[in-house]
Amino acid sequence: MSSLEALFLGLVQGLTEFLPVSSSGHLVVFGTLLGLEADGSLLFEVGVHVATLLAIAIFYRAKIAELVHGVFAVDRASFEYVGKLVVATLPAVAVALVANGMLDRILSSPEVASIGLLLTAMILWTTRSTLPRATSTVPGWGAALLIGFAQALAILPGVSRSGSTVAVALALGVAPAAAAEFSFLMGIIAISSAAVLMLPDLGQASPEAISALTLGCATALASGILAIWLFVVVLRRQTFYQFAYYTFAVGTAFGLYLLLG
Repeated sequence: MSSLEALFLGLVQGLTEFLPVSSSGHLVVFGTLLGLEADGSLLFEVGVHVATLLAIAIFYRAKIAELVHGVFAVDRASFEYVGKLVVATLPAVAVALVANGMLDRILSSPEVASIGLLLTAMILWTTRSTLPRATSTVPGWGAALLIGFAQALAILPGVSRSGSTVAVALALGVAPAAAAEFSFLMGIIAISSAAVLMLPDLGQASPEAISALTLGCATALASGILAIWLFVVVLRRQTFYQFAYYTFAVGTAFGLYLLLG
């Protein structure tokens, strides 16, 4: 992977991570179109996800500080919120542990990415009817677990993590802003877990791969912060479902490319 390609894919990751269009799906799409080798793709993807994790920490630093302070102060509300984040993370961690040996192949599969983008379009379309009824400020324990299953499904490339988790939260009555906050904060735990699982790969990576990873991470961090801001704007306009047009178009076009290419 060249430096230019790493910068470009880092930009794609950062911009698409927080919008409901699937960053992993876009990495596969552009990786396929650019003819990049699959070797090391999992390491690169986890790396740029860690960069966007840092973007989440920066954007939600006040909420994170509030939760940390509340936990140390033995505040019940903070304990419950953190507990729900942990519960919501369990399905994705379980899938990662069970299917760890298959993830590299799945995450780099163009066919899976195409189908995943189409699935994302269907998920986003459901928010047309669920969003107006979503008013709860905090998800319940059962809702947290169901949101976690949506995150586990989003391990598949093409399935948007933010789109699927927020859509499920909205369907369960969680208000848009609260749904987004919960989705992004639980992503910190899931992405951190994935990064820990991939640490052994760092020792086997070539200097060129480390250089590309560094460039990609820097770009993903900067563009990720911008993307969160854009996400908040979209959230206020309550137009989640409109992204279904985009993901459907990309998934269909990429599928046709794979069939005819």
